[in-house]
Amino acid sequence: MWILFLQIIAGILGIFLAQRYIPEVEFIGNWQTLVLTGTILGLINFFIKPILKAITLPLRILTFGLFGLVINMLIVWLVDIIFPELIISGLLPLFWTSLIIWGISFILIKWMPAK
Repeated sequence: MWILFLQIIAGILGIFLAQRYIPEVEFIGNWQTLVLTGTILGLINFFIKPILKAITLPLRILTFGLFGLVINMLIVWLVDIIFPELIISGLLPLFWTSLIIWGISFILIKWMPAK
C-alpha cells in the first residue's frame, strides 16, 4: 500500500515539475485535476506497468532494459490522451516527462522507508 501511495505522489509531482520546467508540456487544469491526473498515472504505474514489463521481458533483455523507457513513455502518453488538460506536444517533451516521473518514482521508492 505504501508503494502505491509513493507512485501516486511521484505521478502528481512529476507532472507538476514537467509542466513547470519543460517548455512543451502544459497543464491547463486546476490543482484538483492535477491531483486526479497524477493519481491515475500512479495507479497505472502500480497496476498495469508490472504486467507490461512481464509481457515485454524479451524486448527488455534484447535492448538491455531500454525498452522500459518506451513503456514509461507509452504510459505517460496514455495519460496525456485521457486528460485533455495535459498537453505534451512532441516526442522529446514526452521523453523528458517520462524521465522526470521515473526519476521521482525511483527516488521515492528506493529512499523512503517501507511501512
